[in-house]
Amino acid sequence: MNVFPVARWFGLIGLVLTVAMGCATAPTQEMSDARQAIQAARDAGAEDHASQALGNAESLLSRAEQAIGGGRYDEARENAVASKKDAVKARNIALAIGDAAAVLDEADGLGFEWRDSQKILGRARAAAQAGDEGSAVKFANLAKRQGKAAIEQYYLEAAKVMLWEAEGRQGEMDAAQLGDYRAARTAYRNQEGRKAYELISGVMASLRAGRTDSHVVVRGDSLWAVSAKARIYDDPYQWPLIYQANSSRIRDPDLIYPGQGLTIRRSHSAAEVDAAVRHARTRGAWESGVVEETDLLYIGR
Repeated sequence: MNVFPVARWFGLIGLVLTVAMGCATAPTQEMSDARQAIQAARDAGAEDHASQALGNAESLLSRAEQAIGGGRYDEARENAVASKKDAVKARNIALAIGDAAAVLDEADGLGFEWRDSQKILGRARAAAQAGDEGSAVKFANLAKRQGKAAIEQYYLEAAKVMLWEAEGRQGEMDAAQLGDYRAARTAYRNQEGRKAYELISGVMASLRAGRTDSHVVVRGDSLWAVSAKARIYDDPYQWPLIYQANSSRIRDPDLIYPGQGLTIRRSHSAAEVDAAVRHARTRGAWESGVVEETDLLYIGR
């Protein structure tokens, strides 16, 4: 009896059974991968920024679960793999749009957002709703780049004013301040706005700490305009600080006179500055001759 053909026949049967059993195994890993990918997409904000792709991923996972319940493991595996793919797409879209939106919000808060940036972000959102990952990510990244450029421009402008003031005060600087001043100038020349601003603002804060300056009112001045001057506070909303420091000589903060001398304090805490800005933003409209009750409350009268 020839045993070799028989052995080959049994070997072939074993191989077929092994493959069949492998295909019949529940897609446990694929299901786990899909669930994790969906959770990652949700964590990235896909419900807000990529609802179409996230919805597809969740629907495919549900179909995979139903297929497993019916013992259709091949169908379940196929749907689980497709679910993970859509979940990854949703996460990529959500991260791109979320990052762009955050950058544009920062630029808008600084008053330096470019005019068409929100339109570009809108195109990214529209592509996301259509499930077009490539276009959504492309437009979101473009909007983000514009937002970053706008932010840098804001800080370059702000740093420029302080660098101009610092140039004339180098003789007052110690070695550390002088080093930061020079580093700020280099950053400014390299168009690194935020870095230049952070360096020079630290230098100027140190130089201004504890100092009291003065300002003589000229025709056309107001507390708002004086506070906005670069050599004063460089911020019109800080005018209540001037009013508070000169409350003994200013009856109505809406009315000051040419030739009037004003004391400009430099040692305010962050809380005092915040309180002043908050008062300036919430008090009533400017009206000379009528003292606002909120102004009196602000200075504690």
